[in-house]
Amino acid sequence: MTLLQLRILRETVRHEFNLSKAADTLCTSQSGLSKHIKDLEHELGMSLFQRHGKRLLGLSEGGQAILPIINRIIQDSENLKGIAQDLRQADQGQLTIATTHTQARYTLPKPIAAFKQQFPKVHLALKQADPNEIRELVLAGDADIGIATEVLAEDAALVSLPFYEWQHCVIAPRDHPLSQLSASGQSVLTLSDICQWPLITYHDGFTGRSRIDRTFQQAGLTPDIVLSALDADVIKTYVALGMGIGIIAGPAFDPEQDQRLSQIPVDFFGKNTTWIAFRKGHLLRGFARTFIQLCNPEILSDSPRNPAAAMLHRP
Repeated sequence: MTLLQLRILRETVRHEFNLSKAADTLCTSQSGLSKHIKDLEHELGMSLFQRHGKRLLGLSEGGQAILPIINRIIQDSENLKGIAQDLRQADQGQLTIATTHTQARYTLPKPIAAFKQQFPKVHLALKQADPNEIRELVLAGDADIGIATEVLAEDAALVSLPFYEWQHCVIAPRDHPLSQLSASGQSVLTLSDICQWPLITYHDGFTGRSRIDRTFQQAGLTPDIVLSALDADVIKTYVALGMGIGIIAGPAFDPEQDQRLSQIPVDFFGKNTTWIAFRKGHLLRGFARTFIQLCNPEILSDSPRNPAAAMLHRP
């Protein structure tokens, strides 16, 4: 029994029993992959897959029973390599972070700059994706850390730590009636006020969009959403053109760069939490743990609010 055979079984499951895709991932031939599977089944004395001819349909009962053990063995072997690499080259390597455009553009520059000062020899790779893709990248080991507001904290296979809390805000051109209303301080903006104008905001599943929709639904209101986008920069561009007012994440408004727009704070959409996540059981390298701590220094505390913080220090 070899680690390669165990990885072949894991990758076959990950690729939904498509041997061609699993072989491509492992840089081997499909025939070679099939031979390794047969050799492993012969050694274990049982079939690991349900088959229809040569086609794999799913895991057998035995395959389902041993898959968690195989995942742990592979994870432990990766952790051993990580520990050895940390001892040999504590300040060298690569840190891959999967995150959304909003986080990469507005939230991460300061911690990344601080990180690069401490670890100039570490190559930092940012993969921008939607929250579901971020989760899959982390689970597959293609990213060390995932950062997003949605999805991550809901996955039991991930350790999710709070990064920061934020609220949505309304944006409008400076000469817009809502901007003038807010500037006068004579009245507080309401959901009904927003519904009187065309609205531009995030796509479904991005940056708290579900919370926005739920707030309007609970109030019995239906906003006229004329355009939705993946990130705040696109939303701000079309708001500045006068196509409507916008709802974006508060941290995405930059007073210096967004001088044609007004930011109107509101609190009826509630608070959102952006999460930092990594694979449960995966031992992060020292510089990866430092990066997380640069994002949120409170993660180091022993506060009951952060029971998952201990996971930073052990696999």
